[in-house]
Amino acid sequence: MILSCILGIILTSQPNNYTDHLVITKNRIHVTTIKQEDFSYPYSELPIIDTKKFNQFLDNLDKHFSITPENASIGSNGEIVAEKIGSRIYRQSFTEQLYAYFFSHRSNTLEIPMLPVYPKVDSELLSDIRNMRIGRYVTVFNPSNKTRSNNIDLATKAINNYVIFPGETFSFNKVVGKRTASKGYLKAPVIIRGEFSEDIGGGICQVSSTLFNAVDNAGLKIIQRFSHTRNVPYIPPGRDATVSWYGPDFVFKNIYKEPILIRAKTLGHLLVINLYSSETIEYKPKKVPFAPY
Repeated sequence: MILSCILGIILTSQPNNYTDHLVITKNRIHVTTIKQEDFSYPYSELPIIDTKKFNQFLDNLDKHFSITPENASIGSNGEIVAEKIGSRIYRQSFTEQLYAYFFSHRSNTLEIPMLPVYPKVDSELLSDIRNMRIGRYVTVFNPSNKTRSNNIDLATKAINNYVIFPGETFSFNKVVGKRTASKGYLKAPVIIRGEFSEDIGGGICQVSSTLFNAVDNAGLKIIQRFSHTRNVPYIPPGRDATVSWYGPDFVFKNIYKEPILIRAKTLGHLLVINLYSSETIEYKPKKVPFAPY
């Protein structure tokens, strides 16, 4: 606020013939043109910058020009797919250049400054944690049930290649996201209050249940898990993990000193989930009952 007031005082002392607009460019291509009054408080004797308006302007630029980084991943043939570096607007530099223009009018063009944004998982890390298997579980599903199989496949792909760093927690609902028709999820059988019904995303509880048993097999800390109100055929009694977007979640924590990699896939009628980490990991595996197949 103090800086905005100083800017306002200086602006009032500028000559009357100066040009009060600034051209914003990206890669030397015109993006927009802004004026001093675009960010000034109305009905004010001093042209004080409205920081709320200015931040909203920067947020809008971010939405258009920032690039989300992509983690390295393991492809379908076992190859490592390299990470992609993203970018975001360098807000401090942008703000300083804007103020410099309003103060001195050294230039009437401002090229949007960008900063690189690096992904959390790069190829080097992935190559270090891909070989040591610390947990595994396999369940069976009926591939002829197309809607349920479709949902299982989508949820499996959502958790595949996910890395949980030391001390981090994994939330199934957060990672998989809301199961909607727009994401490709279909109606399939679910258990609601002990009764069979149909709902969007039916079948994904087999993914969360298979993941729970792989996680438990690896000796990781279970933070939150709920069972169905009746037994399900793909998992031993009491070994399931029901999930719902507006209800229960499956959450676990990486208590080890090394990152954990989830590798999940469907093979015909099998849902296979393996957990991997560095060869230097010190972990305490647990025995879990086999699935009924």
